[in-house]
Amino acid sequence: MSIEKGKQVEDFTLPASNGESVSLSDYKGKNVVLYFYPKDMTPGCTTEACDFRDHHESFEDLDAVILGVSPDPVESHEKFINKHDLPFMLLADEDHKVSEEFGVWKLKKNFGKEYYGIERSTFIIDKEGNLAEEFRKVKVDGHVEAALEYIRENLQ
Repeated sequence: MSIEKGKQVEDFTLPASNGESVSLSDYKGKNVVLYFYPKDMTPGCTTEACDFRDHHESFEDLDAVILGVSPDPVESHEKFINKHDLPFMLLADEDHKVSEEFGVWKLKKNFGKEYYGIERSTFIIDKEGNLAEEFRKVKVDGHVEAALEYIRENLQ
């Protein structure tokens, strides 16, 4: 699957932190903020998740649902949610299939080591299921506000 702005995003289903399987199509009729992050409990990912948490009501006011995706298992997501009081679901993409489809599963380098992992990215999907906007290679600082502003200005 290649995702392209203005085009329909192919449906997918992943195990969720609520113990159920969640599909993108479950949210037809709502704006979806689908954010991919590398790992639960790490500093940058915690900051990003807490920023989404702190702006959660503002997203809800714009009829937007936040879904976080990482390769961590559901059990890890549950601990992350409980520790930081996150009011949205996290999806487990353990085989990184969905991450690959969105083009965010990348070869990364850290301290001289190469490995595959998620490149922090956010996709805003409109109420009809089309990709409205994408933020790739996200820097955490100010990102949540930028996503919120995009929805406020373009999807209302």
